[in-house]
Order: sequence, then structure tokens, then C-alpha cells
Amino acid sequence: MSKERVSTSSAPAAIGPYSQGIRVGNLLFTAGQGPIDPATAKIVEGDITEQTTRVMENLKAILEAGGSSLEKAVKASVFLKDMNDFAAMNAVYARYLAPEGVTPPARTTVQAARLPGDILVEIDVIAEI
Repeated sequence: MSKERVSTSSAPAAIGPYSQGIRVGNLLFTAGQGPIDPATAKIVEGDITEQTTRVMENLKAILEAGGSSLEKAVKASVFLKDMNDFAAMNAVYARYLAPEGVTPPARTTVQAARLPGDILVEIDVIAEI
């Protein structure tokens, strides 16, 4: 199987040797997304709710650019700066990845010692195409 790069201006540009997303077969893998506003390339100000919302919008844009959607996500990995933010992050996450009638993806959630730019949350997903 060959891999195909997925890219969109509706999510933050890759700032290193990685791709926003990669399609392989019928799967789409996203890079970890932080709360970066793609229009300004700056970290979104605010608490975990605002930051998680921006992360989910970035993931949504990458998945849609690759021919998928949040509803087709099968696996998610969540990295939190502080596990005390879990409930607030989870409320936003549920609106995007587990609305009524949608089977939520499998998920791993961990507290990370430090995330790039001291962001509060980073999430990546794997989705069907």
C-alpha cells in the first residue's frame, strides 16, 4: 500500500518533518493537533474548553480534507497537561466525537509531562475513509 499526504489550510501547517495527515488504504491518520489557530499560527488563548474546541476543529478539517469525518474516527489519543482538565476536555470531545447516534472511537488519555508550547491538550485520531 502507498501512503498519501493530506494537507489543508484549514488546520495548522506542519512545522517540522511530518504531515497533517496520511492516507493508507482505507485509513486516515492525523498528526497530533494542538490548539493552534490556522489563520494566525498562534496558540488559542483560554482554558481547556477553548483549547479542546480548537483542537477538534483542526482535526475535523484534516479528516474532511482526506475524505473522512469525525464520525468515522476509530481511535483517538488524548494528551493532557493536567488530568484535572479531563471532565472539561471530555465534554467538548463528546460533542465532536460522540454525538447521539454515533459510536465513539476507542480512546487513550494520558497526562503528559509537557506538551509543545505549554498547550493544555493535544489529540490525534485514526479514521476510516
